[in-house]
Amino acid sequence: MHHEIHEILAPVPGIARHIHSFHFGPKGAGKIYIQASLHADELPGMLVAWHLKQRLSTLEAQGHLRQHIVLVPIANPVGLEQVLMDVPLGRYELQSGENFNRNFIDLSDSIGDQIEASLTQDAQHNVELIRQSLRRTLEAHSALTPLQSQRLTLQRLACDADMVLDLHCDFEAVEHLYTTPEAWPKVEPLSRYLGAQASLLATDSGGQSFDECFTLVWWQLQQRFGKHYPIPQGSFSVTVELRGQGDVSHPMAQRDCEAILHYLVHAGAIEGEAAPLPALPYPATPLAGVEPVATPLGGLLVFHAKPGQYLQAGDLIAEVIDPLNDRVTPVCNTQPGLLYARSLRRMATAGMVIAHVAGREAYRSGYLLSP
Repeated sequence: MHHEIHEILAPVPGIARHIHSFHFGPKGAGKIYIQASLHADELPGMLVAWHLKQRLSTLEAQGHLRQHIVLVPIANPVGLEQVLMDVPLGRYELQSGENFNRNFIDLSDSIGDQIEASLTQDAQHNVELIRQSLRRTLEAHSALTPLQSQRLTLQRLACDADMVLDLHCDFEAVEHLYTTPEAWPKVEPLSRYLGAQASLLATDSGGQSFDECFTLVWWQLQQRFGKHYPIPQGSFSVTVELRGQGDVSHPMAQRDCEAILHYLVHAGAIEGEAAPLPALPYPATPLAGVEPVATPLGGLLVFHAKPGQYLQAGDLIAEVIDPLNDRVTPVCNTQPGLLYARSLRRMATAGMVIAHVAGREAYRSGYLLSP
C-alpha cells in the first residue's frame, strides 16, 4: 500500500486540510478509483472504505491484485468539519451554498479541441490520448477556493480510471445505485452482488456531479467524433447509495465490502474465481422515471410506507397532520414503482420532497437530481 497526501487550498492562514489516497496493486494494467463520503454526513461508505483498505492490503500482500486500485476513504474534509450546534452539515458548503457533489469541471469541449488532430483509427491509441489530455488539462487547472481545490484534487485522482465507484447513502433508504444506460451491462453484476433494490440510469442527470464528470466526457467525445474515429467507453462511474445515514455498522459494512470485492474479482481486477451472480432484486429503471413525492403543505409527517416497498399508483405514503386545526392530509404517489428512499425529517414544510419512487417509465426531463 502506498499512501499519498494531497493538500487542499486553505481558507485562511493557520488551517490545513488534506485528502488522503491509498494505492494498491500494480500500475499500468488498469485503474479503479473508489471514494467515500463526498457528502460528508453520509458515513456508511466511509466504514466500507475502511474495511476495503484492510482487505486490499491483505490481497496486495498475497499478490492477488491485477489492477491498480485507488481508495479515498474521506473525500470531503471541508464538509466533515461543518458541524453547527451538534448538527453535521455535510451536503452543502456553508460559504457558497453549493452541493459538494455538483459543479465538477466540465472538460468535454476543451479535451475534444486538444485531441481532434491526433485521433486515429486505433481505439486504444485514442483512449490513451484522451487520458493524457485529461491529466494534462486538470494539472493545468487552478483553484480559487477550498471547494474548487477539493473538487480538482478528486478529479485529478480519478480522471484516468477505468472504473469509478462513489460511495454515498440517502436519508432512509434501501441500497440502490446510479449509473448510465451505456455502462449498465458492466454495472449490473455490481448491482446483483450488492443486492441493490433500485438501479437508476441516466446519461446526463444535470448538475455535473462527480460520477458524470467522467462518463460525460467519453460520451460527448463519442457524439462528436464517433462517426469518424473509434472512441471506446474509456471510463464508467457508479454512485452507490449504501442505504440510509443511520446504517453504519460492521455487519452491513462487511457485507458491502465483500460485495464490492466479489465485483472486482468478476471484473478481473482481483485474482480469483468470481462468486455466482445473485438475482437482480429489481430491474434497472430510468432516473427520469423517478417520482419525487412532495407534500402539498406543512405539518407533522407520519409515514405509512417504508423503503423497499413496491407501490401502486395512489398508495398512501404518508400523512401530514396539522395539530392546530386537526386537518390530516394524505400524501400519495402518482406513478407505480419502488419506494427506495424517504426523508429523515418528521416535520414537513410545504412543497418538501419526502420520498422517491422508482417507476419503470420515464416521464421527467431536464435536471433529474435532488438539490
